[in-house]
Amino acid sequence: MDKKNKDKEFVKEITPRAQDYSQWYVDVILKAELMDYAPIKGCMVIRPYGYAIWENVQRLLDKRIKETGHENAYFPLFIPQGLLQKEAEHVEGFAPEVALVTRGGDEELAEPLAVRPTSESIICSMYSRWIQSWRDLPVLINQWANVVRWEKSTRPFLRTSEFIWQEGHTCHSTEEEAEQETLKMLEVYREFMETEMAIPVIAGQKTEKEKFAGALRTYTIEALMSDGKALQSGTSHNLGQHFARVFDITFLDQDDELKYVWQTSWGVSTRVIGALIMVHGDDRGLVLPPAVAPTQVVMVPIITKKQREEVLEKINDIAGLLPHDIRLKVDDRLEYTAGWKFNQWEMKGVPLRLELGPRDMENNRLVAVRRDTGDKEEIPMEEVTKRVPALLKEIQQDMLERALKFREEHTAEMEDYNEFCGYMLESKGFVQGYWCGSGNCEEKIKDDTKATIRCIINSHNGEVGHNCLACGEKAPYCVYFARAY
Repeated sequence: MDKKNKDKEFVKEITPRAQDYSQWYVDVILKAELMDYAPIKGCMVIRPYGYAIWENVQRLLDKRIKETGHENAYFPLFIPQGLLQKEAEHVEGFAPEVALVTRGGDEELAEPLAVRPTSESIICSMYSRWIQSWRDLPVLINQWANVVRWEKSTRPFLRTSEFIWQEGHTCHSTEEEAEQETLKMLEVYREFMETEMAIPVIAGQKTEKEKFAGALRTYTIEALMSDGKALQSGTSHNLGQHFARVFDITFLDQDDELKYVWQTSWGVSTRVIGALIMVHGDDRGLVLPPAVAPTQVVMVPIITKKQREEVLEKINDIAGLLPHDIRLKVDDRLEYTAGWKFNQWEMKGVPLRLELGPRDMENNRLVAVRRDTGDKEEIPMEEVTKRVPALLKEIQQDMLERALKFREEHTAEMEDYNEFCGYMLESKGFVQGYWCGSGNCEEKIKDDTKATIRCIINSHNGEVGHNCLACGEKAPYCVYFARAY
C-alpha cells in the first residue's frame, strides 16, 4: 500500500458523538489501540497504549495512597466458597456475579473456589489472625489486583467480567477513626481525579439502596460524561463492625476489654480510563491530560529529500535539551507522511505536538500544536525548554476548567417533578434537588426517568426548607440525580 492510500486508510472518520455516542466510544478505544476484545465473552485485552495510561494512573494514585500511611500487600485470587458465604449480606450483593472454580486439574474440588469479586472475606480471615491488641491497630493495607464479576452486559473499561483495581482495607479501634479514614480516602480520590485526570467530581454519600453490600455507609465520587450521564468513579466504604463480627476480628483494648475492630474499604478501577475517554475525547479521538498521557510531547520532523538529515539532526538536538521528566517521542519514521503521523497522534490524544521543517529551521522556531484546542503557536528555539513545560501545565489546567464548565452548564436545580422528568428524559445531566429519604420515592424516580440518586451531598439534620421532588413532602436531603452508566 502506498503512502497516500495509507493516509486515507488511517483517516477514516470515527462515528461522531452526536450520531451514536456508544459507537463513538468503541471506535475511539479500538482506533487508539487502548484495548481489543478477548476470545472470552465480556473480557478485554488491554493493549500497550491503554495499559501505559493505567500504569500512569497506578503510579500517581499509589503515591498518594502511600503518602497517607498505607502499605501494599497481595491476597489470593481464590476464595473458598464457605468463606465467602460466611457473610450472607455480602454474598447476596455479589452472588449473581461470582465465578466458581469446581475442578483443579483432573479432580473435583472438595469445596468450590470463588474467583475474587472483591476481597473483604479473604482479607478479613487474615486480619482475624494478625490483630490481637490495640497495639496492632490501625492496619492500613492496599492491594492492586484483578477482580472477576460475571457481568451480563459489558462495555470496555466501564463494565467487564474481569478488571483491574486497587482496593484498600483498613482496621481501626474506634468508629470515629474508621469514619475519618473513609472520608480521607474519598478526598484522596477526589483530588487525584481533578488534579491528575482533569475530571471534576462531586463527592457525597450513597443512599441505603445504593451502598456497598455489608457497609455501614458508602461514599462516592461522581463524574459527568460528555453525553450527560454520570459515572461512579471511586467509592469509599465505612464497613462498621459488620465484617469484624462475622470473621471475629477482635482486639484487646487499653482498658483490657475485648472489642471488635472498625473497618473500611475503598477502591478505584480501570473504569477511570472510560471516564477519561468520555470526559475529554472528541470526534478526532482521545484527548489526554498530560499527567496521565503515555506520551506528553511528540516531535514530528517535516522531512524533504534535500534536508532530511539536517532536519532529523536538529529535532533530535532539541529533544535532548527538553527536561528529562517529559515523556517525549521523536517520530522519525520515514515510511509515513507527516499528515499520517499528525492524525495518528491526534487519535491517541498526545497533548502537544512539535513540528520542525526546513522553513522552521530558517526562522529559528518550532511549531507547537495543542491537542485539546488545536491552537498553534510558534516557539523561538531559545524559548523551547521553558515554553514546552509551561504549555503542558496550561493544557492540564485548561482541560479541568473546560470539563468543570461543561458540568456547570449541564447541572440544574429543580423542585418541580414534571420539569425534572422532562429534563432527565431529554437533556440529561446532573439535577440538584431534594429527597425525603423514602426508598419508595427513590424507586419512583428511577422507574419514571431511569435516573438514580448519585449521592447525598448534604443533610439538613431535620431542618425542612425544601420539598421532595417525588412526593412533595418536606425533604432534609440535598442530592444529585442523574442517569448513569
